[in-house]
Amino acid sequence: MKSVVRLIGCGLLIACCSFQVHAKSPARPADDSAANGGWETLFDGMSTDQWRNYKKETLSSGWKVKDGALVRSEKGAGDIVTKQKYDAFELSLEYRISSGGNSGLMFHVVEGDGPPWRTGPEIQIQDNVDGHDPQKSGWLYQLYKPASKDGSDVSIVDATKPAGQWNQMTVRISPQGSKVSVNGVDYYEFTKGTDEWNKRVAASKFAAFEGFGKAATGHICLQDHGNEVAFRNIKVRRLTPAQD
Repeated sequence: MKSVVRLIGCGLLIACCSFQVHAKSPARPADDSAANGGWETLFDGMSTDQWRNYKKETLSSGWKVKDGALVRSEKGAGDIVTKQKYDAFELSLEYRISSGGNSGLMFHVVEGDGPPWRTGPEIQIQDNVDGHDPQKSGWLYQLYKPASKDGSDVSIVDATKPAGQWNQMTVRISPQGSKVSVNGVDYYEFTKGTDEWNKRVAASKFAAFEGFGKAATGHICLQDHGNEVAFRNIKVRRLTPAQD
């Protein structure tokens, strides 16, 4: 009889401990990607934990958090990349460029011998009014740009806001087709690796770099082009085959 009592007691103790373990298990955090349609925060206005300098282990002091934005604010800040790599994804962010300023957003960056733009296609970011580069903000550098309504280069769509104001950019990268939008306006679509893509690359300066645009996965990169630029509300969502 005592053995039976001991067994029952041990069973109750195990059940109680099991209940306590489950009761103390933490709930999923509010920013869990599964609870936000798969979106993951790359910069929340405070933490820079998702970023580091290109081919470095840490983030340089030239990139600072100011008023909820990640700001390239000092000379020699350097290009920065996500710590993780991405293949098919959607990216959403806001940028603010300084007067006459220039920067860029690259994807599928591979950390090789040269700078990030030798492997990762670059979406231009600049002040379209006083900037000096003929490649305008939102264009895929020397490869794609918004089509004009009448087929000429004169009336190409420009949805950007003036320097000092925030612009929203959405980028979708997928083997099935990619798209770039600025302030809610669709700019262009493209697919890496197609005959059209290869023809455009061959006609650009990037033809000189064997690895340009070849990687199917890589880092997302924010460029230091020597001017002040700020980014905020940066988030990414990995795409599954069903979402492509």
